[in-house]
Amino acid sequence: MSSIYDYSVFTTKGEEVKLEKFKGKVLLIVNTATGCGFTPQYEPLEKMYENYHDKGLEIIDIPCNQFGGQAPGSDDEIHAFCTLHYDTKFEQFKKSDVNGGNELKLYTFLKSQKGFEGFDDDNKLTPVLKDMLGKADPDYAKKSDIKWNFTKFVVNKNGEVVKRFEPTADMAKVEECVKSLL
Repeated sequence: MSSIYDYSVFTTKGEEVKLEKFKGKVLLIVNTATGCGFTPQYEPLEKMYENYHDKGLEIIDIPCNQFGGQAPGSDDEIHAFCTLHYDTKFEQFKKSDVNGGNELKLYTFLKSQKGFEGFDDDNKLTPVLKDMLGKADPDYAKKSDIKWNFTKFVVNKNGEVVKRFEPTADMAKVEECVKSLL
């Protein structure tokens, strides 16, 4: 059986970063986009990073342009946008696919550990996502694929994927989960 630590991500310069580097840390792995209705989630993500990084939180930010073409810029342009608008300090990695034939192997693993459990009914964007995804694939809810930007996976200090949060999840619940693992 493989472990999260068997996988790598790549810096914006193309350098491999083995996730074993983060052993003993809580990881929040998120696919992001700069032109999405969920882009303001960068703000609570940065706040979490500032509050908990010294206690062992690492955020693995993987920009992805697979959902509505909402991350069209280069890695440098995405980084500039995030630092300018959200003053992000956590590292952003190379823009990558999270679904399909070119998906990062890390995402193949994450999806095998935690499948799709549904959207938060309290979020105003949930009906839009359900409608759009349902038209594209009536069976979307039965598949573990990433559905949209800002899907988050939480990994505990032992490298176990403990929770998947869809983009519609309340960020306070994400923070509560992260905080409980530190």
